[in-house]
Amino acid sequence: MSLPALGAIRARFPEAHIAVLARPWVADLYAREPFADMVIPYTAERGANDLAGKWRAAADLRARKFDCAILLQNAFEAAALAWLARIPRRIGYDRDGRGLLLTDAVPVPKPGEIGRHQRFYYLELLRRAGVVSGFSSGDTVRLVGVARSATGEAWVGVSPGAAYGSAKRWPPESFAEAAVEVASKIGAPVALFGSADERLLCEQVERLIAGRARVVNFAGQTSLRQFIDLAAACRVFLTNDSGAMHIASALGVPTVAVFGATDDDATGPAGEFSRIVREPVDCSPCLLRECPIDHRCMTRVAAGRVAHEALELLK
Repeated sequence: MSLPALGAIRARFPEAHIAVLARPWVADLYAREPFADMVIPYTAERGANDLAGKWRAAADLRARKFDCAILLQNAFEAAALAWLARIPRRIGYDRDGRGLLLTDAVPVPKPGEIGRHQRFYYLELLRRAGVVSGFSSGDTVRLVGVARSATGEAWVGVSPGAAYGSAKRWPPESFAEAAVEVASKIGAPVALFGSADERLLCEQVERLIAGRARVVNFAGQTSLRQFIDLAAACRVFLTNDSGAMHIASALGVPTVAVFGATDDDATGPAGEFSRIVREPVDCSPCLLRECPIDHRCMTRVAAGRVAHEALELLK
């Protein structure tokens, strides 16, 4: 959801050398994008456990002699790193007790001051810091460094997991039913995606699909870069509110996302090729990791409804 802001930085400074400091597990997301000249892996452990690693990272940044650091992350650690690196201008939101470490401590937007979607939070940082004069409410989240692929299989992509907690997960039986219906209608195989921790969940969905549609389980078998390439080859993508959802939508793949516990106005996919399916219940969105009652926001979403939305997107 930071992609529009990163694109805006490149548009504002077309001749600048722009580096993205990122955790290794997410670095591939930025590596092929035109706003980044380079990606620097940040390998220090989180928290206070690896002060030596943080000091080495700061020394590395200091040696590169950057002129400015724009801190899209909110954490104190990000500001401390830029300060230790002696980067002359340090822009970030004034939160997490880090204001004194910033040269441009930007006030955090109050509720209602900006659009609710997370992408506006990052864009507003740039506007308030004077990096950009403004931005459009229509700015969408796009990965432009990866072309939609015509190679390999034209999959029905399915990502049944969600890292935040089980409250975000549509039942595996529902994913299987929807995937089989879409696959049979468009004559395509099903590809299951997930992390290594989601391998068992994807195997459950695989068993429910087997014999009814051709299915391949990629869970735990791909790097982020490989997943991005495979997702780009999908004809349509069925998912929960997850990182896979954001990537598929940002690639321009028709994406149907099932929402329940979380708020699609704030963290939903942004773009004309995505659809949100949710069941209006009094307790949703609760923003809880685990449902304390009967998970009605998810169990009441019918598989046929999700399949219908996917097929409509493909027309």
